[in-house]
Amino acid sequence: MAEVTSEPTPRWSVGGLLIEALARQDFAALADCLDPAVRLRALVPRGPIDMTGRDDVAGWFRSLFGGPDDLELADGTVGEIGPRLYMRWRVSLTPTGTAGRRRLAEQHVFAMTGTGGHITALDLLCSGFVTQAEHG
Repeated sequence: MAEVTSEPTPRWSVGGLLIEALARQDFAALADCLDPAVRLRALVPRGPIDMTGRDDVAGWFRSLFGGPDDLELADGTVGEIGPRLYMRWRVSLTPTGTAGRRRLAEQHVFAMTGTGGHITALDLLCSGFVTQAEHG
């Protein structure tokens, strides 16, 4: 009987899964992309953030993108820079059921993955939210 071996999940795959989960506002699926001891270091307009743990990191994404607004993924990219996974996404948030002002945000992330295929570290830079009028 032939031995069956499984290939490790390609690093790009976990990046795509994370962006897809964000686009669906599925924060449980986003958490599934993360190692239990994941570390997030982020630079956002309010200042630097440094946290560890899958639940805390997924909760931080939920606090940004999990509200009642309609979220649309305008663009997403996954690639590699040496040993790092590179992800970028641009989202727009519009108040649900209204013609309210759309807010845009873009985030760039360099990440490390572990042997299990989960993301172990995220270094994130965020544009902050910009209204459509400010964006042009």
